[in-house]
Amino acid sequence: MSRRVKLTAIGNSTGVVLPKDLLEKLRVGRGDELLILETPDGIRLTPYDPEFADQMEVAERIMREDRDLLRKLAQ
Repeated sequence: MSRRVKLTAIGNSTGVVLPKDLLEKLRVGRGDELLILETPDGIRLTPYDPEFADQMEVAERIMREDRDLLRKLAQ
């Protein structure tokens, strides 16, 4: 699916208005938070899940701290 949306001014910021059917597919509404992920294929937009975000923070910390060990395990 591809769709064009316009950028709009929101105070001193810029925002995107998402169509209602897309919000329904994401199962989000006004006031909910979204997570923007940069992927090799582009940008991915998903509902924000605080539990998942906490798990990712722990995983990133472990990967930083144990980088050498993880590199050896990958060989």
